[in-house]
Amino acid sequence: MPNRQAGISFCDGPKEREGREGRPAVNLRTLKYFVAIADAGSLTAAAEAIAIAQPALSRQMHALEEEMGVPLLQRTARGVRLTQAGVTLYEAAQRMLDEAQRVKRQLAGPSEAGESRVVLGVSPTLSRVLVPGLFERCHRTMDQMRLTVREAFTPELLDMLEKGMVDMAIITSMGASADRPLALHPLVGEPFALATPRSMKMDPIISLAALSRIPLLMTTLHRTVVERQLRPMGVHLNIHSEIDSVDAIRELVHDGDWCTLMPVSVFKEARSDAGITLTEVSGVQLNRQLMMATRIEAVPSTAVAALREIVLAELARLNRLRVFNFGKKPVKR
Repeated sequence: MPNRQAGISFCDGPKEREGREGRPAVNLRTLKYFVAIADAGSLTAAAEAIAIAQPALSRQMHALEEEMGVPLLQRTARGVRLTQAGVTLYEAAQRMLDEAQRVKRQLAGPSEAGESRVVLGVSPTLSRVLVPGLFERCHRTMDQMRLTVREAFTPELLDMLEKGMVDMAIITSMGASADRPLALHPLVGEPFALATPRSMKMDPIISLAALSRIPLLMTTLHRTVVERQLRPMGVHLNIHSEIDSVDAIRELVHDGDWCTLMPVSVFKEARSDAGITLTEVSGVQLNRQLMMATRIEAVPSTAVAALREIVLAELARLNRLRVFNFGKKPVKR
C-alpha cells in the first residue's frame, strides 16, 4: 500500500461520507467492525457476531486500511491477526468508542426515572477487596445510581480520568503525578509483603539480603516502586519475570512454585489464608499510598459526591478488618 499520510475525519452513521481529498471518512461504525474482527479473530466469526455480510465487512476493512495507509490485518489460514499498526489502532479505537458512548450518555442526561450514572476506576490490586463491598453499598443505599467499574493500573486510570472516561479513580501513589490537573485525596497506607507458598515455610520476617536471593514474579509497576525504595540501600531484587497481571501472579503463587512482592491486600482472601504466607521485609518500609483521584470541578456532581462517601465508608470497614496490614482478620461474632 502507498505510504501516505491519512486525512481522517470521524462520523457515526450508516453511510460513508467524504473526508479530505475526497477519501471516505472513517466512522465509528467502521471502528466497531474493526474491533469486532480483532476480538473474534476471523472475518467469518465477526460477520456472524455483528450480523453483516462477510463480503461487505471485508470491503470495509480494505477501505479502512487504504485510509490509514498501512496494513492492519494479516490474513492467515486460521483467520486474521493484527499487525503492529493494527494493535495500535485497536487500542485507540477502543478508547474512541468508549469516549463516544460516554459523550452520548452525557448528552442524554439523567433518565426519566432520575437515575444517575457514575464510572469508577480501580487498580487491579484493589478490585477483589474493594469492589464487591462497594457495589453492595451502592445497591443498598443509592438505588438511583448506576455504578460502572473500570479496572486499570494507575497511569492508565489517570489518563482515563483526565479524558472523562471515568468520574473517579482509586489509585496508588506509585503512578500519581502533581503535574496533572486532578484532585488527589490520601486514603490509607498499605505495606508490601513477600507472598510465598506455605510449603516454603517462610519466616514471618525476612531480611533484605535474604529477599534479594529469592526469584520473584512482579508487575512492572510494583517492581518500579519497590526498586525505587530499595535503590538508596544498594539492594537489588532477583526478578525472574515481569507479568503485568495481578491475577496471573496470584494464581502462580497459589500453585506453589513462585513468590512475589505485592501489597498485602492482594492475598487477603479465604483461599490465601490456607496456602499463602505473607512475610514482612525488615530494614525498610516497603509501602504504597492509596488515593482517591477526581477532576477539579467547582461543584462535583451529586453522584460523584455520593460515591465518595460510599468509598470512604467501605475503606474504613476494610481497614477495621485489617485488610491493609499484616494482622489477621478479626473473627466475626
